[in-house]
Amino acid sequence: MSVPLLHLQDQLSELTIAPSLGASLVNWRLKASGQALLRPTDAAALASGNPRQLGCYPLAPWSNRIAHGGFECPGGWLALQANSAHDPYPIHGSAWQQAWQVQQCSVDRARLCLDSTLPFAYQATLDVQLHGGCLSLALQVIHQGPMPTWYGLGLHPYFPRLPDTRLRVGADSVWLADDDGLPTRQAALPEPWNFGDGAALPGTLVDHAFSGWAGDCVIEQPTAGYRLRCRASGAEHFMLYCPPQQAFFCFEPVSHPVNAHHLPQRPGLRLLETGQATGLSWHMQYQAL
Repeated sequence: MSVPLLHLQDQLSELTIAPSLGASLVNWRLKASGQALLRPTDAAALASGNPRQLGCYPLAPWSNRIAHGGFECPGGWLALQANSAHDPYPIHGSAWQQAWQVQQCSVDRARLCLDSTLPFAYQATLDVQLHGGCLSLALQVIHQGPMPTWYGLGLHPYFPRLPDTRLRVGADSVWLADDDGLPTRQAALPEPWNFGDGAALPGTLVDHAFSGWAGDCVIEQPTAGYRLRCRASGAEHFMLYCPPQQAFFCFEPVSHPVNAHHLPQRPGLRLLETGQATGLSWHMQYQAL
């Protein structure tokens, strides 16, 4: 499978993007050394055509799982079907499973656009920019349907997991989940998941939403000689996915916790009227150690 790619670069790094694969980022690397700053994508992963094998993809018009076969909107019940082979619930919206169009592209920036009718009408834009070793992503959606609808956003980057990878991020609480990955209650952070002062990634599975996040995060890779200083806007929650014995982990800035459509007060979701918009941004700044 041949996948058309966009190529961006700045003074320090280079980035490839696959617009036809859900606007996915493929590889982000340092020019001088080839060091991967997102999980590296090889030819087989790219040929699979699956964004879940790549470096990062946008989540719209919701992130993570929705239970109960859909959700209630002011105009009535919106039914949803499972949209992947790996999960029994509809997951991560619909933008990641559609081809986006290139609206603008230059040496260091690109704008990708999507006009979607699934599962309802919306328009999405993803602005990507490299500058001084900083990768900036800005995701926006505009509701195009006739009836108000609930929206949520996120980004799903995959990072290299090395033996000494460390994460520094503050949060107030974590949503504990059942065996289906659906939240059951909020709780104080258990010590292995408290990264406020910086800590190694746990050796056991983590696949949870964290709340009370100010938007800052530092990912340290001492063996590889760098850190990423990250900053989100429009995301008061994050998902942390650490599968045991894998060479990657995911730190996902999101606007809402898992299954927010069925949680009290729908935390983090936005009810958009026709023509109204919501957005999220994420900046990852490379720094040598």
